[in-house]
Amino acid sequence: MNHDFAFGIEVNPCVIEITIGKGIFHSPFVGLKNFQYFISGGWDAPVVYLTRNTILYNLVFIFLGNILQCAFAIMITTIAGRLFKRVAQSIMLLPYFVSYVIVGTIAYNIFNSNYGVLNSVLKAFGQNGINVYMIDWIWPLIITFFFLWKGTGYGMVVYLAAITGFDREIYEAAKIDGCNIFKEIRFITLPLLKPTFIMLVLFSLGGIMRGQFDLFYNLIQRNGQLFRVTDVLDTYIYRAMTVNFNLGSSTAAGVYQSVFGFILVVTVNQIIRKKNPDNALF
Repeated sequence: MNHDFAFGIEVNPCVIEITIGKGIFHSPFVGLKNFQYFISGGWDAPVVYLTRNTILYNLVFIFLGNILQCAFAIMITTIAGRLFKRVAQSIMLLPYFVSYVIVGTIAYNIFNSNYGVLNSVLKAFGQNGINVYMIDWIWPLIITFFFLWKGTGYGMVVYLAAITGFDREIYEAAKIDGCNIFKEIRFITLPLLKPTFIMLVLFSLGGIMRGQFDLFYNLIQRNGQLFRVTDVLDTYIYRAMTVNFNLGSSTAAGVYQSVFGFILVVTVNQIIRKKNPDNALF
């Protein structure tokens, strides 16, 4: 098996004759060869690390993202000053409208080994510069940070809308009974937000096999040194099409992505349905 070290893609050595004039049913059928290439190699097979990266990144994005969105929504609603509340909402929502291309440019100007902000600061304090683009273990943290920075403000709006719709008489009754702000959050706000939280998590799980292509591509670009810890199914399929022009392998990865994601969503929904039928999607 050949390797493209410049782009970190394994090249399928099978060459399939394409006969457009014969159509689909009369052209040579390769069977499951493309899937065999995708899953071959044991623990080093593309399907192993791509599935691992895609699921783990999305699980962190989904759960940590929703927790932060819920927490910031609660904090915004507890702020007394209307002007400060509006300014805080606007500042938190602003990163959502920043393109991922700009996000990638910001990251590059921070971590560039020659003239990046990070190395400039380190050298100003007499320290040696570091090449962050050669340190693979730190990039999951960087990717998670930029994802949360960009999406938390937008996701917070849903929780703010839910909190706004709560019956205020419940809070007034709690204050009469002597509840402080922390007890109101613990015993009123969080239980009332639970169905919204579960619903949003379930909706997000529907796309758990769909990586944030714009985020990963613009932050990592074509740095093959980082592919083992940052590559997801979407970026792999894109490179298989645009770099190797391998339609068969990219299609096999896409089919696997859709089927595995469907099975995962149905399984999770059935588990929630047994625990709490009211919170299940179907």
